[in-house]
Amino acid sequence: MSVPLGLYMARVFAGERTFLDPVLTPVERLIYRLCGVRPATEQTWVEYTVSLLAFSVVGTLSLYVIQRLQYFLPFNPQGFAGVEPGLAFNTAASFTTNTNWQAYSGESTMSYLTQMAGLAFHNFVSAAAGLAIAIAVIRGFSRHGSRTIGNFWYDLVRATLWVLIPICIVFTVVLIWQGVPQNFSAYTSVKTVEGTAQSIAQGPVASQIAIKQLGTNGGGFFNANSAHPFENPTPLTNFLEVFAIFILGAALPHTFGKMVGDKRQGWALYAAMGLLFLGAVVVCTWAEQRGNPQFASIGLNQTASAQQSGGNMEGKEVRFGIVNSALWAAATTDASNGSVNAMHDSFTPIGGLVPLFDLHLGEVVFGGVGTGLAGMIVMAILTVFIAGLMVGRTPEYLGKKIQAREMKLSMLYILIFAAVILLPTALAVVNKGALSSIANAGPHGFSEILYAFSSCAANNGSAFAGLNANTMFYNVILGAVMLFGRFGTMIPVLAIAGSVVEKKAVPVSAGTFPTNGALFVILLGAVVLIVGALTFFASWSLGPIVEHLAMMSGKLY
Repeated sequence: MSVPLGLYMARVFAGERTFLDPVLTPVERLIYRLCGVRPATEQTWVEYTVSLLAFSVVGTLSLYVIQRLQYFLPFNPQGFAGVEPGLAFNTAASFTTNTNWQAYSGESTMSYLTQMAGLAFHNFVSAAAGLAIAIAVIRGFSRHGSRTIGNFWYDLVRATLWVLIPICIVFTVVLIWQGVPQNFSAYTSVKTVEGTAQSIAQGPVASQIAIKQLGTNGGGFFNANSAHPFENPTPLTNFLEVFAIFILGAALPHTFGKMVGDKRQGWALYAAMGLLFLGAVVVCTWAEQRGNPQFASIGLNQTASAQQSGGNMEGKEVRFGIVNSALWAAATTDASNGSVNAMHDSFTPIGGLVPLFDLHLGEVVFGGVGTGLAGMIVMAILTVFIAGLMVGRTPEYLGKKIQAREMKLSMLYILIFAAVILLPTALAVVNKGALSSIANAGPHGFSEILYAFSSCAANNGSAFAGLNANTMFYNVILGAVMLFGRFGTMIPVLAIAGSVVEKKAVPVSAGTFPTNGALFVILLGAVVLIVGALTFFASWSLGPIVEHLAMMSGKLY
């Protein structure tokens, strides 16, 4: 399905006619008229970036205000108080940046209005903003001798109306059919079989789950996220939700190929992403099915049989099992989604390293909606630069010469991403207050802290768990990391688009390195792996790697 969806999005952002135009075009025109937008007026990369940042600042402030005032606002049948300042800032930064990191329990903190007008709304527009960035970068390579890369407001509205809302309407109806609640009812009080009181939370759940998966947002209505039976009740919903994580990210390479006039270029990026994803699934599944070898020494049988699943089932839903849990863990961290149907904190050391490894690749393996493709294009620029060094030629990508400016911006992208992970992690591990938030000492506790900052910098939002992040230190620091992780990397990417859009096309010659074949796919995948490994191997060694060695030696676990 990624191919037809990718080609459809190419038509949408090129302004070509689609089957939804009769319904959506009048709505689009009304929005432009109300907001004073001139969609035909194109922007330079600087103007495009300023529009993005201005929109995000207003979005952050509005969500902060909604949370603080939710007690006085309607659709709050539980009477929840306003969210305290540190948590409100963290959540506002989280949902504006498409991170959806949640340092709170949704069903006991957020009113229905906050869930809908605050969180679900930002699920749509943050994903639409990511799509807009990807389209702007594609225009940078598809146009020649220009100064403009499109209009941010046009791209934002089109992404929301033509792509996200139609798919989510259908997806929401399917989720309701499968048993996901969608109502405004007060929580139901019941008595359990044992005679104790229980409050069953519900609300406008299905509509938020649809966009949280499709928009690679990941923030759930409930604290247990997609392990909760109201968010993910059946085998069909589990399949559709993990499918929705990838569909837009997988479609965008085909949008890229169509818009640059060479579909094989899109297939090359798609193939590199697919191979990296497949490797992550295989390793994570193997590690979790293998289990903990120390259990055998005390007589516990971890072999799969008709009576038991075998392997490491700690922290996993029995109804999903190891394979569906490992598949989801790899997908959610490859795609910058962050939703979970199992607790990553309970994975084996190598099984837990896989989602951490995915985060440290920069979430370019399909990645967040739009941002994954943009990040992979940065890696492609680095790849052709290395290939150019091998053959002694000025590197080229899609007919554009890659020169010093593009390389400096690409390295700035990589360095900013590494800095916003490693520097705050170092600060946290020497801060006594921060260390008091972890549930486990030693390398596993270090992994919990490293994963939190990695997830926020990569705008993923999943957690290793075991870390109490709802403190003033973590709320403020992680909120800042999310903002820098999102916009600190977006600005260099847009600057690259603004640089290459001005360049004239360079004719293909005998020395041109082809970027649409198997050799480029292999080299691109290798560059992604090497950059991630060189940057983060030392931190892996302090966490999951040393934990694995200790487990195998029998000194830990």
